[in-house]
Amino acid sequence: MTFPTFKAYRRENGRVGIRNHVVILPLDDLSNAACEAVANNIKGTLALPHAYGRLQFGEDLELTFRTLIGMGANPNVAAVVVIGIEPEWTNIIVEGIAKTGKPVAGFSIERNGDLKTIEMASRKAKEFVQWASELQKVDCTVDELVVSIKCGESDTTSGLAANPTVGKAVERLVAADATVMFGETSEITGGEHIVKAQAATPEVGEAFYQTWKEYNDFILSQGVDLSGSQPTKGNIAGGLTTIEEKALGNIQKIGKCKYVGVLKPAEAPAGKGLWFMDTSSAAAEAVTLWAAAGSVCHFFPTGQGNIIGNPIIPVIKLSANPLTVSTMAEHIDVDVSGLLRREMNLDQAGQMLLDMLLRTCNGRLTAAEALGHREFVITKLYRSA
Repeated sequence: MTFPTFKAYRRENGRVGIRNHVVILPLDDLSNAACEAVANNIKGTLALPHAYGRLQFGEDLELTFRTLIGMGANPNVAAVVVIGIEPEWTNIIVEGIAKTGKPVAGFSIERNGDLKTIEMASRKAKEFVQWASELQKVDCTVDELVVSIKCGESDTTSGLAANPTVGKAVERLVAADATVMFGETSEITGGEHIVKAQAATPEVGEAFYQTWKEYNDFILSQGVDLSGSQPTKGNIAGGLTTIEEKALGNIQKIGKCKYVGVLKPAEAPAGKGLWFMDTSSAAAEAVTLWAAAGSVCHFFPTGQGNIIGNPIIPVIKLSANPLTVSTMAEHIDVDVSGLLRREMNLDQAGQMLLDMLLRTCNGRLTAAEALGHREFVITKLYRSA
């Protein structure tokens, strides 16, 4: 199919962003207050407070660095001010973001204190936000988009209608040479053989399977019952009584597409097409990881009603549950409950979602954005030192 062009921001490295944030990014939890003070001083900036960044090590520290650098490097971000307690780790984040060519500056609180740091960072943030306010959108094409997908609070209507709607949209995006990422490693359990078989090559399928098996082996080693977490209480109330039922609905989101590679958490795709990323199934964690990997917009089908948003990327929520789209109407961007009433077919529902994607690219605020949902949660792998 042919997609119309849309207006977006072309960044210094050629990537396309559909938002124009100036981010005040704390390296660590100790720097949250300073970042929030800067954002309060300079209107039009966005602070991203979080809980980590101190005394981490090894793979856990690498993931935190990758996530913070990725958030700053995301094409939806025009410029970044980084604040940390110590200069060395702060500079690692600054240098990582600087590779994109976008404006970035770092400030350290040690030997300066909060007040001086906030003053210096506020002056730089004012410079950045005024510069960003004059950036102009240009015509862009759908093959330049990076989109991520995840469901939440799924029920029987998810697998029957909302998730297949996403699958139809993903098929069309991939056919148009866009880049799409999916994941939710734990929620594939019971359908892992299906996902493995849908890989573009046997090697990619085996890489996925080993990623899933590592997760599953960890769960088994703990000797715990995941019921209540997988599936959640909301899933069970919505009719999904086993993880297998949940998985079979979840997999509908990738349609008939073959995925071309397997990514670590917050790792950016190396090319176009559909990619699997090893992510948590917790909504805020997973969407944060995809934002850090370069997604500029997210499809989020929900059954029982999930209210997730993200500070950097718009989250487009769709539902096929008539009760949810009625009682939680302010959270739903695309109502596909007509599929269950046979008032529309899957092609029409998929087109509705793609139309909303293009409207969002052109500037329409999603429900989550309008309501102020800015969930930003870093994934933690293990205890700190």
